[in-house]
Amino acid sequence: MAQVQVYNQEGRKTSKMELADSVFAIEPNESAMHLAVVSYLAAQRQGTQSTLTRSEVSGGGAKPWRQKGTGRARQGSTRSPQWTHGGIALGPKPRKYKVGMNKKVKRLAMKSALSTKVAANEMLILNKLEFEEIKTKAMVEVLANLKTGKKILVILPENNDVIYKSARNIEGVKVVTVNTLCVYDILNANNLVVLKDAATKIEEVYA
Repeated sequence: MAQVQVYNQEGRKTSKMELADSVFAIEPNESAMHLAVVSYLAAQRQGTQSTLTRSEVSGGGAKPWRQKGTGRARQGSTRSPQWTHGGIALGPKPRKYKVGMNKKVKRLAMKSALSTKVAANEMLILNKLEFEEIKTKAMVEVLANLKTGKKILVILPENNDVIYKSARNIEGVKVVTVNTLCVYDILNANNLVVLKDAATKIEEVYA
């Protein structure tokens, strides 16, 4: 089992923690991670865009002019696509952009993403993260002590409003729980700041 350094809020080394190789030290599967990212981004698309076809716009019940003898092109309705205020031909309609993934591939993608961060020394274990009150300055100081990058993903074992609200106004910082963790957020971050309890919980879920 791989050993990683554990830090406190002041950025000092306190101890070491063993991480399960089956979760944090596997051979990353790029195909699984790519599919997970594509699936996540596709799920962010609403797919609610909609245009009106010739059957949905109002008017156009009568034939504009007789079929033959006028010298003009034949027309059947003033709501055909070539007319002003006519329907839209081949326009977008509501649809789902969902990209399916089975459970095994989801688990593989998650473990691959975590292993990638550990191998690149971009994951920091924090023994605890506690604030007496909601204070953005306190969160900024902790991140400065840990010397993290610009994009930081803080992973908590469970919801904590004090930490979440202390970090929500800091650019590039996102706070998630183990239950809401996704591959896209992991790969999009420069550094992961994982609470010790959260790391244990991740092992329990994905081992």
